[in-house]
Amino acid sequence: MDNFIFENRTKVYFGKGCVREFLVCEAKKYGGKVMLAYGGGSVKKNGIYDEIISLLRDADLETVDFPGIMANPTYEKVLEGARLAREENVGLILGVGGGSVMDCCKAISLAAVYDGDIWKDYWARNGVIGFEPLPLGVVVTVTGTGSEMNGGAVITNEALKVKTGRDYPACNPRFALLDPTYTFTVPALQTAAGGFDTLSHIMEIYFSKPDEDNVSDDIAEALMRGVIKNLPAALKDPEDYTARSNLMWLATMAENRVIKLGKRTDFQAHQIEHQLGAYTDCNHGCGLAVITPPYYRRIYEAGICKFVRFATNVWGISTVGKNSAQVAREGIDALEKFIRDIGLPSRLRDIGVAEDAPLDEIAQSCNISPGSYKQLTHEEIAEILKSNY
Repeated sequence: MDNFIFENRTKVYFGKGCVREFLVCEAKKYGGKVMLAYGGGSVKKNGIYDEIISLLRDADLETVDFPGIMANPTYEKVLEGARLAREENVGLILGVGGGSVMDCCKAISLAAVYDGDIWKDYWARNGVIGFEPLPLGVVVTVTGTGSEMNGGAVITNEALKVKTGRDYPACNPRFALLDPTYTFTVPALQTAAGGFDTLSHIMEIYFSKPDEDNVSDDIAEALMRGVIKNLPAALKDPEDYTARSNLMWLATMAENRVIKLGKRTDFQAHQIEHQLGAYTDCNHGCGLAVITPPYYRRIYEAGICKFVRFATNVWGISTVGKNSAQVAREGIDALEKFIRDIGLPSRLRDIGVAEDAPLDEIAQSCNISPGSYKQLTHEEIAEILKSNY
């Protein structure tokens, strides 16, 4: 394994009833108002908002709402939240929702205490955080991104048409509350998209050097098999607690940095989808479902040993009577079938991308991943997008 340094300061409370049991004792540590941040209102429809606000108010904690965080959070929304946090003298941001809410809140926690331009200094390039961001806690209601246990935040700068993410350990939530029952009401498409996002995170770490036996790859294979088993079960029965709890922890394990240890990581498919999302505002998990199989068909020969291992150890494909290329392609075929079986799209037109979308421009705007087995050209990225319209 390659050298690494590991850091993760997020304290996780996991299981049914953990919000009722632990939220107040954590929130009281930070003083001042609690800024309750959430998305489009589903937390009000399913009763989660009422439960949380009652817990905080019964504990004499003052709250201020920050609603309306969108699926692809924008830099403008981050600045709006930072202004509110400063004006209201907020002591704690409490993000209630999925990855978009958590990502937005991390960026707000930084912007609320920083005098400069956080996009220029921390998202356009890697910066160094030499101060403490505003404390952040999260209550997860949608699984997939794993944002609850890292400092990563993907933000869209609409003016620049750039969607990018950075992971700063200082932006890790101080605490994360994961109650699988909170995900029971998540719609099927969102469940499938979130589950595939989890699988994509794992694959994009797995499909990178080193290729010698290492603990990170071993864990990654177990996590991938877990997603493949539990996601269909949750789609079949949305209140299957075992499946929902496994999916919740699988998402966290995929992005809490553990399986990245000693790995280069790829994330080229994410880089492509981020720019596709910056231009079209498409669903993240659905975009990944469209992009990932054709991307892997482009690179598998350069990482043939790992793709064979993926086919055999994750999908159970036999190697008898086949060469390595055949086995590797069958693994990608199995992935493609899984995407269809869980109801996700395979074409850009199916996720609302217009026929006249500037696919060449989108491709040119993509970052090229240095960790990929085969570094694509911008022209190859354009071909992937066009061939899967």
